[in-house]
Amino acid sequence: MAEWIGIGRRARRCYGFDEVALVPGMVTVNPNEVDTSWTIAGKKFQVPILAAAMDGVVDVKFAIAMGKFGGIAVLNLDGIQTRYENPDEVLKQIASASPQEATKLVQSVYLNPVKEKLIAKRIKEIKAAKVPAVVSCIPQNAQKFAEIAQEAGCDIFVVQSTVATVRHISTEYKILDLAKFCSSLKIPVIFGNCVTYDVALELMEIGASGILVGIGPGAACTTRGVLGIGIPQISSTVDTAAARDYFFKRKGKYIPIITDGGMRIGGEICKALAAGADAVMVGSAFARAEEAPGRGFHWGMATSHANLPRGTRIQVGTSGTLQEILFGPAKVDDGSQNLVGALKTSMGSLGASNTKEMHDVEIIIASSIQTEGKVFQVGQRVGMGK
Repeated sequence: MAEWIGIGRRARRCYGFDEVALVPGMVTVNPNEVDTSWTIAGKKFQVPILAAAMDGVVDVKFAIAMGKFGGIAVLNLDGIQTRYENPDEVLKQIASASPQEATKLVQSVYLNPVKEKLIAKRIKEIKAAKVPAVVSCIPQNAQKFAEIAQEAGCDIFVVQSTVATVRHISTEYKILDLAKFCSSLKIPVIFGNCVTYDVALELMEIGASGILVGIGPGAACTTRGVLGIGIPQISSTVDTAAARDYFFKRKGKYIPIITDGGMRIGGEICKALAAGADAVMVGSAFARAEEAPGRGFHWGMATSHANLPRGTRIQVGTSGTLQEILFGPAKVDDGSQNLVGALKTSMGSLGASNTKEMHDVEIIIASSIQTEGKVFQVGQRVGMGK
């Protein structure tokens, strides 16, 4: 697989969404009869699309709305919702800041400490609407926050960092023992993010209920530019899904893979599932919803780093309601709305009756897939030319 890139050094070729296409098979299925549901730790969800734990995307109201539609919206416990009694005022400031002021403002906003009472309050607010409460935090806060979250009725806990590994080395702070952490909780734990077979397998072996896949592909993330790390999402999904399948054959336990980031439109979500994902996590697509707290703005989780911000605030605009983004009817021509409808239509065209059958469809390398025959769309900046 690897090619020589210089004397004594080889590198393997990896692929992203724009470089591949899906091939229809011998059978087609009525899109209205396909099953888009997925399961994690025995919990079944009809929508295999999670809203990312980002402050411009998910607040309590958004989490409730997403839950009522059969999906998951992950609330960021390290974010504005748990640092401020009235987070809406802070979100207004960020949305109204100039591009030059935005990063500095976000850094200052996140200096205010997390209030533990707000963790329980936000979770209880979500649970009061009778929808699942799913929350996320960084490893350094996981032990303390997870205990509070579990007590408050949290359904799934996510431990998320730029790069997640079972074996972390540090003398500066106490390291979270992931295996002990999993065994100490009564609720499922999702770990992220990773991009390789070996790391995904180790995370499964210590008790993960799900794995987030992706380093740096998000629309508001600059990690790949600042740190130079990451693997394109098609290859990282294929590799980690292979670890899932090996683990299932060996242990009889199926750990879902969630491709996280880099998907703007329905076709990319379809490609992620074909590459082996059980579900996907997206941010920018939902940041454009009328219900999103960011008011048409979106910023990366690592933006607030005090010394090395690795995200930027971007303006994505507001394109429609959450219902339109998930189920249509689409009012735009770029594939960013009716994501579930796009998935159902793709599954039907590919002959996949459910999301697991999507894992078996043929994928081809197709570098011209985005541009072939699209000269007018590109020239007029419509449809696929946007």
